[in-house]
Amino acid sequence: MTAGLGFEVTARDGAARAGCLATAHGAVPTPAFMPVGTAGAVKAMKPDDVAATGAAVILANTYHLMLRPGAERVAALGGLHRFMNWDGPILTDSGGYQVLSLGELRTLDENGVAFRSHIDGTARELTPERAVEIQGLLGSDIAMALDECTPYPVSEATARESMERSMRWAARSRASFRPREGRGLFGIAQGGVFENLRRESVAALLDIGFDGYAVGGLAVGEGRSEMLRVVEATARHLPEDRPRYLMGVGKPRDIVGAVARGIDMFDCVLPTRSGRTGQAFTRRGAVNLRNARHAGDARPLDEACACPACASYSRAYLHHLFKAREILGYMLLTTHNLTYYQELMGGLRSAIAGGSLAAFATAFDEEQGAGDIPAIRRGVFARSGVGGDSPSVSYVPNQDEF
Repeated sequence: MTAGLGFEVTARDGAARAGCLATAHGAVPTPAFMPVGTAGAVKAMKPDDVAATGAAVILANTYHLMLRPGAERVAALGGLHRFMNWDGPILTDSGGYQVLSLGELRTLDENGVAFRSHIDGTARELTPERAVEIQGLLGSDIAMALDECTPYPVSEATARESMERSMRWAARSRASFRPREGRGLFGIAQGGVFENLRRESVAALLDIGFDGYAVGGLAVGEGRSEMLRVVEATARHLPEDRPRYLMGVGKPRDIVGAVARGIDMFDCVLPTRSGRTGQAFTRRGAVNLRNARHAGDARPLDEACACPACASYSRAYLHHLFKAREILGYMLLTTHNLTYYQELMGGLRSAIAGGSLAAFATAFDEEQGAGDIPAIRRGVFARSGVGGDSPSVSYVPNQDEF
């Protein structure tokens, strides 16, 4: 198979890799985090603002776009890049996870998944062939084979049945894919938390041949240590000359751990969803801006961050925006969270290139573990008006904030 995507590993530090993924719409430095634009939009963000955070590639979803506005309509309007005004690379998830999450609204068999739309209840079908066709109509740079996301917990026998079906679907997806320069198809390794099934899954995918390989079916309730164990066990069998993608992960600490185990690509709704609910990710851990202690705090959210939220606004103002349910709050905090994630990825790439990933991870853990320090504890009192500097609220630390 001639790869439609270019991928080069430029530095290594243990199992970790830094590199570059070349696509039809530009290069992606790895390790990379992909903001999620499920329905063709990263929520509360314009495309140029997403790019300004440092994001080089975004993710969109086959299931949602096939239902609304429809893949054929997007194709008629020039493809997803033109439709959403994003000129960088796009990875499209196959829709399998979303369809298989519908529960009683779907029926799974060897052919694919028959389901009813969560929007209007109409009967639909998603097969490996149709999933690949839809992604071709959307014009994505990286398409994903249709798979069954194995739930957790399940027996080994159930996980095997699910994995083997996904491998048969992977072969059908590969056969349906039309290679083009700068575009490629990723296979997805399944097998639950069972290392022997993960090995078998990778062997089946390698026999089929893909442009990249994803680790799916994790971050579904198994816990961090179990997830990282399976990631490590799976990644060691993946080819060195192809990108490796851990789907749906995740928290900053999870990303650092997975990079150290050889993963190159990530996606997760967490930074954008949290940006709409008042949770900020910072170098000192997560901060809940809805908490009353921020009401009179004139400090920036993170003094080391240059994003618009940190450069131009106080914690007090951000707190006010979320209390008042102002859309600007969602926009500013989403921008901050995506900026933080991209700066984390840049730090990981630099650490790998410099052979200092272990030191980077240790410093990261220490800083995250220190927690966000309230203004009152630091002796920095927020300005509350003409009366001068004084604490604006009484504050009793909540253990969850540290």
